[in-house]
Amino acid sequence: MKKPQWVIEKERARRVSAQETIWLFGLHAVRDALLNPRRKRLRLVVTANAAEKLADAIPAGGLEPEISDPRKFAAPLDPESVHQGAALEVKPLDWGSLRDAALSEGPGPARLVLLDRVTDPHNVGAILRSSEVFGARAVVGVERHAAPETGSLAKAASGALERQPYIRVRNLSDAMEELRDMGFLLLGLAGEAELTIGEALEGRRDRPVAFVLGAEGPGLRDKTRATCDQLVRIGAAGSFGSLNVSNAAAVALYAASPESVGSKASS
Repeated sequence: MKKPQWVIEKERARRVSAQETIWLFGLHAVRDALLNPRRKRLRLVVTANAAEKLADAIPAGGLEPEISDPRKFAAPLDPESVHQGAALEVKPLDWGSLRDAALSEGPGPARLVLLDRVTDPHNVGAILRSSEVFGARAVVGVERHAAPETGSLAKAASGALERQPYIRVRNLSDAMEELRDMGFLLLGLAGEAELTIGEALEGRRDRPVAFVLGAEGPGLRDKTRATCDQLVRIGAAGSFGSLNVSNAAAVALYAASPESVGSKASS
């Protein structure tokens, strides 16, 4: 029986996606990717100076480095990329399903960060770093209108991209409903919310929590807001605007951590 056209297109898209590669750059990002057993590495381009600095990591990568002249760096990077003499071509990471990440083992109740159309790779990179520090199970973005896995994101994450799951879903609201069915409390950050994070978590810190953050400016979309269990805000000393989304994610994760209990500043 002949396959339907939509099945053929889906299989073709999957094959194309599997063939895509990205270039990581910068000493931190390249070092951590070389040391990450989950990474499929294809090509390593370094200057002699960078090769010396990465001498402990290069053998773990299993690649013969290509030594390049720093004035004519061989990797196909944007001319403005601050590569520090190191670039690594890799396949994107596969962290598995949202369910696998949400139910994975870890210290304390599960915490997730869901991003509603946050497209700036520097913000997403910083959020990955904070999520790693505070033990979040994963950062979740949408497949479209979100920062993809790129060299810029990896450099901003300063190595966290290799260790902190970054999962992309087709529909954020559907993903939120899936998490709710798993017992997650869905808290959307909004400056006009009445409850602070600490107040919303009172008596519920033992529950798994997913913080939902929107892009700077637009904030959470209407459907995303409606899908949240509650809207919450970060307590502030005065009315002087909102935090950058990456800073807000860090504060929210800290506010949900055991260390924040009893601290007014964290709620």
